[in-house]
Amino acid sequence: MKVKGIKCGQNIEILEQLHNIPDGTEIIVDLEFIENLITEPKQPLKEVERPAKLNQLFGAWKNQPELTEIFK
Repeated sequence: MKVKGIKCGQNIEILEQLHNIPDGTEIIVDLEFIENLITEPKQPLKEVERPAKLNQLFGAWKNQPELTEIFK
């Protein structure tokens, strides 16, 4: 199976749904670069842009019912 993802620090975010792999399953990932999609590093956010970006990131956890169990 091949799926696309984006590297963010030490994490890789998969861009497709993986319905056939249950949560908690150990997997092996074989990496290859898609060179034409690698861009230059982005400039740091301006002070006025930071709060909006933080609000967007904080909202990424909403509507995930398993988080209630995790934090119990």
